Amino acid sequence: MSVARQLKIVLVSLFMLYACICNAAPVIYVNQVAFDSRGAKMAVIRNDEKLNPVTKFTLIDSAGKVSFTGTLKGPQQIEQWVKGVFFYQADFSAVVKSGTYQISVNVKGKKYLSDPFTISENALAIKTLPSIIGYYNHQRANTPIELAADKQMQLFGSDKTVDLHGGWCDASGDVSKYFSHLAYANYMSPQQIPLVTWSMINAIQNIPGTLNKLDMYDKTVDEALYGADYMMRALSKEGYFYMIVFSYFNKDPKARRVVGLKANSVTTNEYQCAFREGAGMAMAALARASRLKKDGDFKSAEYLAAAERAYAHLVVHNTEYDDDGKENVIDDYCALMAATELWIATDSAYYQQQARIRAQNIEKRISPEGYFYANDSGRPYWHASDAGMPVVALSRYLGKEKSQADRTAALSTIKKALDYNLRVTAEVNNPFGYARQTFRLDDKIQNGFFIPHENETGWWWQGENARLGSLATAAIVGGRLVYPAKGGWGVNKDLSAYASHQLSWILGCNPYSVCFMYQFGKNNVPYMSSNFGHGSGKGGISNGITGAKDHADGSGIDYRTEDNGNEWRWTEQWLPHAAWFLQAITAMSEKEK
Repeated sequence: MSVARQLKIVLVSLFMLYACICNAAPVIYVNQVAFDSRGAKMAVIRNDEKLNPVTKFTLIDSAGKVSFTGTLKGPQQIEQWVKGVFFYQADFSAVVKSGTYQISVNVKGKKYLSDPFTISENALAIKTLPSIIGYYNHQRANTPIELAADKQMQLFGSDKTVDLHGGWCDASGDVSKYFSHLAYANYMSPQQIPLVTWSMINAIQNIPGTLNKLDMYDKTVDEALYGADYMMRALSKEGYFYMIVFSYFNKDPKARRVVGLKANSVTTNEYQCAFREGAGMAMAALARASRLKKDGDFKSAEYLAAAERAYAHLVVHNTEYDDDGKENVIDDYCALMAATELWIATDSAYYQQQARIRAQNIEKRISPEGYFYANDSGRPYWHASDAGMPVVALSRYLGKEKSQADRTAALSTIKKALDYNLRVTAEVNNPFGYARQTFRLDDKIQNGFFIPHENETGWWWQGENARLGSLATAAIVGGRLVYPAKGGWGVNKDLSAYASHQLSWILGCNPYSVCFMYQFGKNNVPYMSSNFGHGSGKGGISNGITGAKDHADGSGIDYRTEDNGNEWRWTEQWLPHAAWFLQAITAMSEKEK
């Protein structure tokens, strides 16, 4: 490591130490990018001493004029994060006028200012959406050496090869391609390439006006069809999807294989996707892509035919591909997404029935407390990237379902889940409004901010920015169904605030003042390079903040830019983060219906 690099790391570490542990002066944490005019807006002020209980804050515009004055709410303390300091909330949701602003507070006769930010109509979508789509374009596995190797991709344990060119590299440090990983852990499978594709089509169909205004409609369609084309190649002749093209972190592209993956990069020939291992979302994305009525490398009708063929195969074989031979809540919500999109695309009574079965399965998994059970025996469902998916899947299903009895059951489940999300998040001091969750550790059910580091994977935990985006999405799309409101984002103020807080955390309103969307805001994570010229891209979102490194239960708080090669847990960009952020800003951009 160069001396300059070492010096930079030392300086960054000292800054983080000063900013997060030893501040004598007040610190103002705020979304460093933008607030939507119609949404909730909040900053957090930290001080080492209690402030006067009637301390005011002001919002100052770019001309230096005061646009709003409010009273700080607090104090609150989070002793497991940092001891002996006090946090206050500055709520300026009432401000809707477009402009560039700063938060100002006076403490002991001295004025302190936040970083500047903007407020405007659909600000987050307008400012970030082009870069998000650009990030995915940057992540395409389309260099000549990748394309040549991927067109003759060898199956693990076999001499057989398949054409799996295309798709997106999974992360800024990993050029592997995943429908899902962590399948062996059963309860933690994230949705990856198929989720990205579905999220893009969701934006295309729900906010075409915004996309056209940004000159992004055709670009987003092209990127979505690029994803659909990869999933078409990944569909085997037998009817299952190939799960993973794994690089082994080898610079030789010919070292890659189609694999199933276990802990510590152990590979197998269990590469067939179950519903929960990416197949359900792949079917959903392909069925939805068919409705764009535009051909990619395959014809529009072929996308639908492939989704139907894959669905028919998994109805028979799904539990053969589930690692433990049992379906769980992830199978249910992924299969519900598949059945719903096929029902919408075909209007078939068969898919109607299949969607209702899966919706009922999810409804049966809601606990009295309001969180979902992952299995049939009381394990709480928690997820580092897709926690909002049960509500999102039920909400999408309700867009087609007309039966009053089935609607009532699904709406009741959504309401219980959203009520729980608000309640568990507010049950402790939580000045940033960070979404909390329920998990089981050592046979004890407990609530916390971050996922437990001791879990079924045996090793995997990381920042949860995708989870925050998924829960923000669920709050808006589910909230419009069960807590509709006039104006704003079409939901009540509690859900509006909840959703806004999650995205603001990603964009810099967090205890480290880091904007995790690359090349946005003031403070970003370091650049990460990868094989074949890939690496961090503008608009990509890094993993984010975790519980303290050595805390099995995920308690405490941690963010590191250097950790002997394990800094990826915090700094690496990952496909699902931007996909869920895209879904959230799509939901926020939709006009009230």
